[in-house]
Amino acid sequence: MSPRSVVPFVVLLMVAACTAQEAAPSAAPAPSTAPSSTTAAATPSASGQDTRPALAETRSTKTPELAVAVVGLNRVKGKHLVAQLRLTNTGTEANLSWPGQMGDNTRPLGEIRWASGIGVLDAQARTWILPYKPADFPCLCSDEDRDGLGMFIDGGQSITVYAVMPAPSGNPSTATVVTPVGPPMPDVPISDDPPVPAPGMTIPDPDAEPVTTVTRRLVTPSESLDKTEETADTGTDLQVNLSSDVLFALNKAMLTPRAKAVLARTAKLIDASPGPSVQVDGHADSSGTDAINNPLSARRAAAVRQALSALVTRQDVRFRAKGYGSRRPLYSNDTDEGRRRNRRVTVAFAKPQAAFEQPATSATSTTSAAPGATGLTATGKADGQPISMEVTGLRRLPGGLGLLTYRIKNEGAAETWFNELHHAQDWMSFKYQAATNVTLTDVAARRQYLPGRLQVPAEGGNVDSYCACTDLSGVRLGTEKFGPGAEKVFWNLFALPEGVATMKVKIGTFRDLQVSVR
Repeated sequence: MSPRSVVPFVVLLMVAACTAQEAAPSAAPAPSTAPSSTTAAATPSASGQDTRPALAETRSTKTPELAVAVVGLNRVKGKHLVAQLRLTNTGTEANLSWPGQMGDNTRPLGEIRWASGIGVLDAQARTWILPYKPADFPCLCSDEDRDGLGMFIDGGQSITVYAVMPAPSGNPSTATVVTPVGPPMPDVPISDDPPVPAPGMTIPDPDAEPVTTVTRRLVTPSESLDKTEETADTGTDLQVNLSSDVLFALNKAMLTPRAKAVLARTAKLIDASPGPSVQVDGHADSSGTDAINNPLSARRAAAVRQALSALVTRQDVRFRAKGYGSRRPLYSNDTDEGRRRNRRVTVAFAKPQAAFEQPATSATSTTSAAPGATGLTATGKADGQPISMEVTGLRRLPGGLGLLTYRIKNEGAAETWFNELHHAQDWMSFKYQAATNVTLTDVAARRQYLPGRLQVPAEGGNVDSYCACTDLSGVRLGTEKFGPGAEKVFWNLFALPEGVATMKVKIGTFRDLQVSVR
């Protein structure tokens, strides 16, 4: 798409709005769910800067001098969403590069650039919504070729960028705005008024050309503390991965005595499920041959199907079973832990409404504190330098999700690297390096929650997983480097069980902390 082919989105909307007013002059204007500042005219300052008030703010974890503010979030025609973000170089040095940091790293190489990483979290659909993709452009967002933007921001200066994407489902009044640079920004008000672009900005109309929707499915895994099962929650379905090491003896397909208790819990979930069908799939690690793994995984799936069909009390449930051998690993087979997790039987079915709801933990049963209070800090060492960590928030989001934010600071006098954030046992199951070595634990329910995963279809029917957390790869590879006195804020997205007041938080090698949910 060349700049000459852009159809101004806002002009079309204003024309439509004026036509509607002429046709029905007595009609009252539609109410806006956002403050009037959302659609106030973007009057430039004397220096030509966008001076609109911020609806929400965050900062780059890698480059804290890069401040990000949402200055507009507008739903258009009931189906599109226009996000406008102001990027400011709060430092004094010139040439702060922004395109690589704002690029979406889940896209193919060569398309990870400019404002393609701006999006919103559709909590109801468990979906990460990103800008539309036109036929001949990486994204319907700010770009050097389309908008004439430079690659750098001088000290004290700012630029405003935009992204056009599908509106989140359910017509919400607020949304969580996400970027690749820093923690998500929850509860940003959505206006139904036409968006007002920043000075010199032209926002293209997605209805003026063919565009492709770009979304990522958000899956939130959790596991029992005894390692008998791991569950992936997509928001609509559950995939319960039962450990074959618990269900069966080595190279056998007969259920062990311990398997009954594990399958009983799964049967209760199926009884609470609204879906009519259950899929049971057997899987193996790569240590054997296909001649062994394929029939063994099929026999194990059949054994679990037969046992569950006897335990489930709900009528008219259809069970299907299949063996896949070692063809669909969830984790790398290069480690013992990865192979253990890959030896599994997966039971998939529609999610019960209260799959993991637990009674609230008594306030007197554990020592906890609200973020910002004492008791939410820990210390450690990195290459001999003292390192401190503070949990700054564990916030409940819509859709059964939770956002954890935490600050890490180099308290020493020399530069150091803190590499513990990406040293999770399952780090090889992710496409790129990220802050995956973080967990939440519901102590009362004996259940551990792992960082969310953004799933992207890949070649050969495979799926690539990207962490819904601070990215530590590519242009953000140096995020774990801390100068003397430097501090940075990191984040992770998890499933968060209803009714739980506190969670045990484990971040890297720091001590466990009991954190209140707010």
